[in-house]
Amino acid sequence: MVPFLTAGSVFASRFEIERLAGTGGMGSVYRAVDQLTLRWVALKIIHAHSSNPGDATRFIREAELLSELRHPGIVSYVAHGVTPQGQRFLAMEWLEGEDLAQRLLRGPLGLTDTRTLLYRVAESLAFAHQRGILHRDLKPTNLFLPGKDLEQVKILDFGIARRIEAARAI
Repeated sequence: MVPFLTAGSVFASRFEIERLAGTGGMGSVYRAVDQLTLRWVALKIIHAHSSNPGDATRFIREAELLSELRHPGIVSYVAHGVTPQGQRFLAMEWLEGEDLAQRLLRGPLGLTDTRTLLYRVAESLAFAHQRGILHRDLKPTNLFLPGKDLEQVKILDFGIARRIEAARAI
């Protein structure tokens, strides 16, 4: 279980916690300040002793694959690791805005917006594919719109991504 981190506490000797941003079955996400860069990050921490043994493997793969992808259309990797207490973490850029699912609740996109969104997402996926990485979980909640701007869309959640070579065996 991930212990609740309090505002002002420092995690992994690097990330100062501002607040809990969300929780799930695998762990928690905090908004924190990276003390090395003084930038906001989304700090994802998984349960140290998850009941699902595949959680740690999936989490490690997500962090490793994301660390290889530097593109404006993909959430930026900051750091990952494991604390001496066995807590695995992944730090990514903090994004303000909404995901595409939230945006679609207000109504459908027009043709120009749809074309812009598709072009940006396809460009980002092509970048990942050129590096041998398949996302495998594209859906509106994994497309984030920083500042609610479709032109700035970023792909999130590489939790079930695979290397192309590994995906061929499936």
